[in-house]
Amino acid sequence: MIDYTLLSLFIPTFLFVAATPGLCMTLALTLGMTIGIKRTLWMMWGELLGVATVTILTVAGVASLMLKHPDVFQWFKYAGAAYLIYVGIQQWRSRGRLKLDESCEKQSDFTPLGLAVQGYIAAVANPKGWAFFVSLLPPFINPDLPMVPQLSILITIILMSEFLFMMIYASGGKALSRLLKHSENVRLINRISGSLMIGVGCWLALG
Repeated sequence: MIDYTLLSLFIPTFLFVAATPGLCMTLALTLGMTIGIKRTLWMMWGELLGVATVTILTVAGVASLMLKHPDVFQWFKYAGAAYLIYVGIQQWRSRGRLKLDESCEKQSDFTPLGLAVQGYIAAVANPKGWAFFVSLLPPFINPDLPMVPQLSILITIILMSEFLFMMIYASGGKALSRLLKHSENVRLINRISGSLMIGVGCWLALG
């Protein structure tokens, strides 16, 4: 049912890949800095759903079509990038305390659904993510064994790795915010996090 040789090679490979700073890890760092780990979990759930979507569609062959015809989701990618840049600008302009004030908490950008959408967009609208899974997954799938069990285990490993390192990055952002808050540099925190969010949006648009 499972090729354990391939699996033993896949686990360290993807752990290394997941640990590498990227679009979603930067987003986790930014939100961990501004809204804390607990609320950043909503973004993580959206990101994990997006990664699972990309993984399943990659194996199903949809990714090959999308890579040949990038205009299929080009507009979606730009819309997602514009949304993230908008959120970053709003945060950069914030002059309040580090935790979002009552008016900000009511904005759709920082509701559980809004945060989950940010994570999902970051995962699904990134063409480099599609290209990565197209090149990474096939070597670790044994065509002589049933596909469903293999895919289930690979997705589980991928999602657990992603979650682990997003938590690490979000925790790092939270620690940084505490350090800066202790120095009473709240505006600096807002501007750093806003700039990072804008950078994530530009990264997505230009990727």
